[in-house]
Amino acid sequence: MNQISLFRDLDEMMPWNDRLQELEVVDVRDEAPDVKTFTFRSRGKWFRYKPGQFITLELPTTSGPLMRTYTLSSSPSRPLTIALTVKAQADSVGSRWMFENLRPGAFVKAYGPSGDFSLHRHSTAKYLFVSAGSGITPMMSMLRWLYDCAPLTDVGFVNCARRPEEIIFRKELELLATHMPCLSLSFIVEERSSREGWFGHIGRIDGVRLPLLSPDFREREIFCCGPDPFMRVVRQMLEASGYDMRRYRQEAFAAPVEEQVPAPFLATGDFKAPVEVITPIRFALSGVEAECVAGQTVLQTARGSGVRIPAACETGLCGTCRVKKLSGDVEMSHNGGILDDEIADGFILACCSQPLTALDIEA
Repeated sequence: MNQISLFRDLDEMMPWNDRLQELEVVDVRDEAPDVKTFTFRSRGKWFRYKPGQFITLELPTTSGPLMRTYTLSSSPSRPLTIALTVKAQADSVGSRWMFENLRPGAFVKAYGPSGDFSLHRHSTAKYLFVSAGSGITPMMSMLRWLYDCAPLTDVGFVNCARRPEEIIFRKELELLATHMPCLSLSFIVEERSSREGWFGHIGRIDGVRLPLLSPDFREREIFCCGPDPFMRVVRQMLEASGYDMRRYRQEAFAAPVEEQVPAPFLATGDFKAPVEVITPIRFALSGVEAECVAGQTVLQTARGSGVRIPAACETGLCGTCRVKKLSGDVEMSHNGGILDDEIADGFILACCSQPLTALDIEA
């Protein structure tokens, strides 16, 4: 009797990508209060990504599909599964839906991977990872990769939490520190806990504590991730210390606020009625031809024509709406959600691209 082999070499499998969207939940694990790790596989596929990147899930909620972006906490050195470590805030719709509905055997659609927050693009001899709360996830992805592939790398790892029991991955980090001789691990909590004793640092990271935790931080490539107020404090602290900010990297999922420039005043006699400009867009895979009115983006035109392009942040930051431009020119104003080599290959972000000429889009 022939049996299906469970073992397949990677060169016998296809890498997962945007066209191979469906993921199967294979494990759900509690990490800390209101924090779970969801592990996924894609049958017969392997995962190719850079440590620190993120994917976008399409969650089928009762009110309709909900797009949410989460950083991968797993390492590409273990390519048969990927993992997302998610903290469920009280007012969060997406993460609460995941906590209530995702169980082993469940399926969910996903897009990606995306993002430029990775040590692979900033190779150096010494790193410092600074994080708070669930901002630890990209740091864990990078540290797991280093453990598997370059365990002698000099890494300073500083994580801040409210209480000791809220330190995500604490046991695994302490175990890694026993196997990585050049890993310096530090935790800072804001308050003690009645659940367990704590003999470590108490308070918040500042210009006094950082040199104690990492005396040579000025010599390191620094990666920072956490809530926006936390990252602002770290950035200001480093700037005040004279750190070379060209070596500072931070991850955030909030688009920068654009300065509002008032429109110039026109005298009554200077008024001219606007001329409506319409640009044709052909969505090749959907077989749809549409008209884009001046001021509209490719994404807005697609939606108005019934063409589905996945999108999450819609500010040019997450990269979920990345599509291939087959021909034509666009004006694209993004916030880091697409790489230069992707642009060179003809990709655009539909949410922040306006056509300059007739377009053919692979969607």
